[in-house]
Amino acid sequence: MWPLLALAIIGLLLIVWKLSSLMSTSSKTRSLLEDVDGLISNHRLEEAKARCRESDTPVANILLAGLDKHDQGTERVMTAIENEGMIQMSRLESGLVWLATIANVAPLLGFLGTVAGMIIAFGAIELAGEVDATLVAGGIKVALITTATGLAIAIPVNIAHNYFVSKIDGLVIDMEETSQNLIETLHEIEHAPSPAAPPRA
Repeated sequence: MWPLLALAIIGLLLIVWKLSSLMSTSSKTRSLLEDVDGLISNHRLEEAKARCRESDTPVANILLAGLDKHDQGTERVMTAIENEGMIQMSRLESGLVWLATIANVAPLLGFLGTVAGMIIAFGAIELAGEVDATLVAGGIKVALITTATGLAIAIPVNIAHNYFVSKIDGLVIDMEETSQNLIETLHEIEHAPSPAAPPRA
């Protein structure tokens, strides 16, 4: 039961930390995208860069990586966005592997405790030399508590893990849409017709 208690505490701390982190990131991301999308669409790239520098969100770092390369062509911009995107994705997903591990290990520890309890119960029966219904029932009851505890830990942790994955997927979609908007805008600027030269006197 002590390892299960440790997993429960670690899982709770991870859930609280990840929930507050993603909620804060999601709120800041929506605010940033509302500003940056308009600036990019109006070709105000320097203002968009300044707005991204004010934010510490993953999408701000991704867009800033692309905006810093905007004068080097769309291919360089796409490469910069993809590279920074992988870095930010790993940061968004930090902690999820621990939640998944807890969700998988907690039931196994519970089953292990049940098996150990059953072994002890049958050992007591062997020593007693006769089958006592009360002894058997009590031993099995105690043994099954660990299984119930493991499942009670794994179920909410698994639900939280899946919720966080869906939340991160939503953030990734928002990042991809804004990045695509940036690339399309830069493509328009890159292929815009140059102004005609003034006639010579």
